[in-house]
Amino acid sequence: MTTVRAVVVQAGSVLFDTPATLDRLDEWCAKVAEHEPGIVVFPEGFVGGYPKGLDFGARIGSRTADGRADYQRYWEAAIDVPGPEFDRLAAAAASLRATLVVGVIERVGRTLYCTALTIGPDGTLLATHRKLMPTAMERLVWGFGDGSTMGVTSTPAGRVGVAICWENYMPMYRMSQYADGVEVWCAPTVDDREIWQSTMRHIGVEGRCFVLSACQYLTRADAPEDYACVQGNDPATVLIGGGSMIVSPMGEVLAGPLRDAPGLLVADLDLGLIAQGKYDLDVAGHYARPDVFHLHVDRSPKPPVT
Repeated sequence: MTTVRAVVVQAGSVLFDTPATLDRLDEWCAKVAEHEPGIVVFPEGFVGGYPKGLDFGARIGSRTADGRADYQRYWEAAIDVPGPEFDRLAAAAASLRATLVVGVIERVGRTLYCTALTIGPDGTLLATHRKLMPTAMERLVWGFGDGSTMGVTSTPAGRVGVAICWENYMPMYRMSQYADGVEVWCAPTVDDREIWQSTMRHIGVEGRCFVLSACQYLTRADAPEDYACVQGNDPATVLIGGGSMIVSPMGEVLAGPLRDAPGLLVADLDLGLIAQGKYDLDVAGHYARPDVFHLHVDRSPKPPVT
């Protein structure tokens, strides 16, 4: 049976400084290379940043000039796909000779998307997934993805699916991934709550798949001096506390959760265990009831102008 070595990277961006963030990614990839991985997962919004604690000057019925300037700075830190920053990511995947899943803030015109890129071991872009449902104030700065970027991708590391942060709480999204035959479920996130661990274990046992959850570890020191976050200005203040983990198809924790520091999690995934797990529970197969339940997924793109 196929065994794949998985590495989850728990690290934070350099907020509003994408060149420095890409340098940081290269530094982490040099450490990852020592483990000879088959698949590597970075957190949500790693390239482009997750601006935790900012309000972008928004109130009901009004926006401030400073908030608009914050959005401009955030937009300038985002990346184009394809583009020179993507080329850096492709080179990193090729240097590792591994499938790379990395969260980015994608710029499309003047709209931003919270996106996860799946890049093959030769540096080829295999899949782009835009977060379907930004949560709460994320909707101020991110557009909504559509069904055209959903789905599971065949890679040398197995059939890889991606659910970004609270997409993991969407039951119908999960069912669509299970029906696509996901084997390695990647969950880039910034949710550092303890309850997140229960969700990751639930997905593992529900979908009978491996789950790789990569969360940022971000401190106030990773942001510029004029970063007006509600948490204050102490450089040691933790903005995102981690909690990354790797889970088996039976819901067992194989590595992590890693908290309160950046670092790596490593586990060998025996893909043969997926068949063992689905022996008694295949929610998109013999344990489904299509005579009672039906899910329709619209995967067509939804451009604003046709």
